[in-house]
Amino acid sequence: MRYLGLFVFFFGLNQSVFSQEITRISYADLAKWKKDKSDTVYVINFWATWCKPCLKELPSFESLGERFATQKVKVLLVSLDQKVQIESQLKPYVRNQYLRNKIYHFYDPKVVKWQQKIDKNWTGTLPATLIHQGRSGYTKMFVGPLTYQELYQTVNDLKP
Repeated sequence: MRYLGLFVFFFGLNQSVFSQEITRISYADLAKWKKDKSDTVYVINFWATWCKPCLKELPSFESLGERFATQKVKVLLVSLDQKVQIESQLKPYVRNQYLRNKIYHFYDPKVVKWQQKIDKNWTGTLPATLIHQGRSGYTKMFVGPLTYQELYQTVNDLKP
């Protein structure tokens, strides 16, 4: 019984230690990344907790972030959940899945306007991933789920 108590204590301690911050961003923040001219590779994944294909591919982004953690590669997970879903769905999901990449929340009711600024052909389908590296001029929007291998190959070809 004593061991069970210790397990519960340490498990509870572990749960409370992990607290990923979710940063609210605007279109202006997204535009900064897209206009960046450095040799940093930005992998910006647009997702939501209600999107099953998004959740299925998130482990690939986590693995990618770990693989390139010491290089000029930034994996940014941009949630498009509604504001009312932040506390009830987004935060619990991020905490329960131990997501380590930087999490952002973006909400703008003028969806079509900002989506077309990110990529003129993007209709808003999720998941969607923008990969950008300013030095080479590479910017590409991928609509639909990506595998780890597709992500790795694209980023590996671009990294400085």
